[in-house]
Amino acid sequence: MENAIILDRVVKTFGQTTAVRDFDLIIPQGALYGLIGPNGAGKTTIIRMILAILFPDSGKLSVFGHSSIESVRHRIGYLPEERGVYRKMRVGDFLAFMAQLKGINDADIRRLVPEWLERTGLAGVVKKRCEELSKGMQQKIQFITAVIHKPDILILDEPFSGLDPVNQRLLRDLILEERRRGATILFSTHVMAHAEQLCDHIVMAHRGNKVLDGTLAEILQTSDSRQILFEPLEPSADMEKLGKIPGVADVRRENASWEITLSESAGLDETIPALAAAVVPAHIQIRRPTLEDIFVSIVTGKDDDSAGLRTALRGENREAEQ
Repeated sequence: MENAIILDRVVKTFGQTTAVRDFDLIIPQGALYGLIGPNGAGKTTIIRMILAILFPDSGKLSVFGHSSIESVRHRIGYLPEERGVYRKMRVGDFLAFMAQLKGINDADIRRLVPEWLERTGLAGVVKKRCEELSKGMQQKIQFITAVIHKPDILILDEPFSGLDPVNQRLLRDLILEERRRGATILFSTHVMAHAEQLCDHIVMAHRGNKVLDGTLAEILQTSDSRQILFEPLEPSADMEKLGKIPGVADVRRENASWEITLSESAGLDETIPALAAAVVPAHIQIRRPTLEDIFVSIVTGKDDDSAGLRTALRGENREAEQ
């Protein structure tokens, strides 16, 4: 299958600041990739280089095999992080104008504009001026402009910003519909729950470097868990016994359960049977780190395991590319 987007050791600097450093990325056609990272990580710069709004200082970048996207620009839909509509235009006129720019004929525009307004819950705003809409409504209008021409690549920069939970769910469903249609989707976010809910594959940027590149399952499985949730069969059980077991670093209450943190040297195979022997359990569960846990550990540098995780996942991806 043809790759939709390829970045090969791409570098971008602004003065003395390196915004993106030796960045590799391969996105196959039809994939849904999440580009995560804290504010200032380089996510938007990467997107702008893919769109040829900015150009790399070095390295190679291609979209559908083209080093210049001019010949394939019509195949791309883009929702920028910076929101902007023509405030004085009426919604229907604005959407019709944007559709014309994307090459849609008048007959299809008359059909598609009301259809998309209905799908996004905005059927009643067609004659309102864009400035009369709430920020969330304007966000949905801009999403329509990104997808109305059925792009082969859909690039979304912080698409859920400013939306309430109901409209976040609506937009998520629409993004998944685009994926089922066959679109290749790249969206950036610093909200890990959105990445977990949507993505096949996660790429993380931090200080301009690629620090993670793998499927969500690979990322979560590679991270070593040191926490166990333990619910005793008898609520009055003496939980102090658990703290005396070799390998247990900490025991603290968490609602009806207890969170047990293991030391670096502890092994689950030995510790879990020892816990069950000390206090009869109703339920024992290994607490796997969430994507947010991994994200925070990398950004803050508080977890020594994060370096090994980053190295392992980058290595696996580089082998796959070769």
